[in-house]
Amino acid sequence: MRYLLLILVVFSCSKSKKEYHGMLTDFQSTLNANFKDVTKSPLKSSDLKSFTGLPFFKTDSSFVTKAYLKRTPDSTFFAMQTNTSRLSRERVFGILFFNIKGIQAKLKIYQGAENLQTEGLEDYLLLPFLDSTNGLSTYAGGRYIDLRIPTGDSLFIDFNKAYNPYCAYNDKYSCPLVPRGNYIPTPIQAGVKYDTK
Repeated sequence: MRYLLLILVVFSCSKSKKEYHGMLTDFQSTLNANFKDVTKSPLKSSDLKSFTGLPFFKTDSSFVTKAYLKRTPDSTFFAMQTNTSRLSRERVFGILFFNIKGIQAKLKIYQGAENLQTEGLEDYLLLPFLDSTNGLSTYAGGRYIDLRIPTGDSLFIDFNKAYNPYCAYNDKYSCPLVPRGNYIPTPIQAGVKYDTK
């Protein structure tokens, strides 16, 4: 299994903070349930025995932002490096422009060739990113967010749903490396943390 999970919750301005936090609790519960399930978990058997739950930052609605999507329809697939010798065929689907914590940022969002041939994943997009928490409170290699192709030119990015690639927990997995250019110049204290000890 290449990615942790595919959950996209569409937020509207009318949703209350109470509703928002409730949905994130569901997200966290689902993620923990997947990690506890021996048939789905990326954890090594020795780690699975002692697993009680993933560490999360406190959910924070200020880490949800609306982004403008500039599509790049003429981009071609290329060999993206992974943590192993495998190369992942990806293309830049577009560039996301957004404001987070008062900082203007832009990130490339990717579409995998393999997903185009996989039922249910045809509209899946991967948003890998780095920020200044990496190697401190989050995984040094960066984190991912799962998104779906929107019908228009904007979408919501919920950094509370940022998660670690499977290779953070088990080196038997092959994960695309986060491009250095996909760096957000502010600490993203949202989503899944990582035990850096």
